[in-house]
Amino acid sequence: MFDRLRLQTPLPSLDAWVNAFARAEIPVLTETAEALEQMRATEDDVDANGLGEMIATDPLMTLKVLAHASELRRGRLMAEPETVTAALVLMGITPFFRDFGPQPTLEAVLADHDEALLGLSRVMQRAERASRYALGFAAHRMDPDAAVIHSAALLHDFAEMLLWVHAPDLALQIADLQEADRALRSVAAQRQVLGIELADLEQALMQRWRLPELLKRITSDKDERDPQVRCVHLAVRLARHTARGWDDAAVPDDLHDIAELLNLGEAHALKLLHEFD
Repeated sequence: MFDRLRLQTPLPSLDAWVNAFARAEIPVLTETAEALEQMRATEDDVDANGLGEMIATDPLMTLKVLAHASELRRGRLMAEPETVTAALVLMGITPFFRDFGPQPTLEAVLADHDEALLGLSRVMQRAERASRYALGFAAHRMDPDAAVIHSAALLHDFAEMLLWVHAPDLALQIADLQEADRALRSVAAQRQVLGIELADLEQALMQRWRLPELLKRITSDKDERDPQVRCVHLAVRLARHTARGWDDAAVPDDLHDIAELLNLGEAHALKLLHEFD
């Protein structure tokens, strides 16, 4: 049975937030849970690539698998699995299905909170689009870490997803503040409601779960001059600004920066973006 965490008021410190979220079980998309059960029934026919491709469309299942793989390799002299497929190769298919039983679903956990489910769906859809853009940027740049860049963009806002799951009313307060004041920055709204910034919570959780160093570095926005970080940052930015359409006032600046990253003219970059979308 899923042990649900449902916070109604902000916690007193970043450490308290990390402890609460690190202990709570993470639900996944219903389609992921159903696909896993179908694959479990034909386990002998499942390989790491096929399973990894399915899991890599769900940011929260991706997070669970990478965290579990990092726990398994603790104390062992082996390379960090930086992608879901690499994590599955490390675990093995049979041990994976043994360790990951039937999964709790986001839709069931938030069945009593339609607004939160809608808010979460928007963040997850945005993450999926950002991961496609980031992969496209990385492929264009012929980056050998393209798969990790894809994962980093997919996971970039996982703390916001977990907030919708574990503290939906607080997540809704942040969304309402920003809806009322479009000029209000996300970090300011987060500090006002939560007392912390979600980016800090995210990095602290990645540290707690011992996620791969490369993934932590690329997911952080701290070193924006790094081309891999910039791939993810610009992909996330564009996905956020185009969530309601391509007429957002910030899109021309995004396009300028993306064209610069890819060493393309803006018209060519825009054509490429529509192909990725």
